[in-house]
Amino acid sequence: MIRLLINYIFPLILPTAAYLAWVWYYRKRAEALGGAPPEVTRGGLFWCLVTGLSLMIVSLLALAALTGADPGQGEYQSPRFEDGRIIPPKFN
Repeated sequence: MIRLLINYIFPLILPTAAYLAWVWYYRKRAEALGGAPPEVTRGGLFWCLVTGLSLMIVSLLALAALTGADPGQGEYQSPRFEDGRIIPPKFN
């Protein structure tokens, strides 16, 4: 579970949270000073995040569609203990 968080969730959530915190801070600051608040979609970082998320989704879909064996093919051999050694699992 922690690997899922470190590899997939944090790289997406932390930059987004930092950016949204920045926008929130500058909106509050602009309201206090009487200026116009910045828009979320106006900055370059927002579009970088949108582009990165889109590319990640496309690459994951391509990886799922274009790699691996067809379902039902191959035989799974579970890990086993032979001659004092643990044989790792594999597909035949």
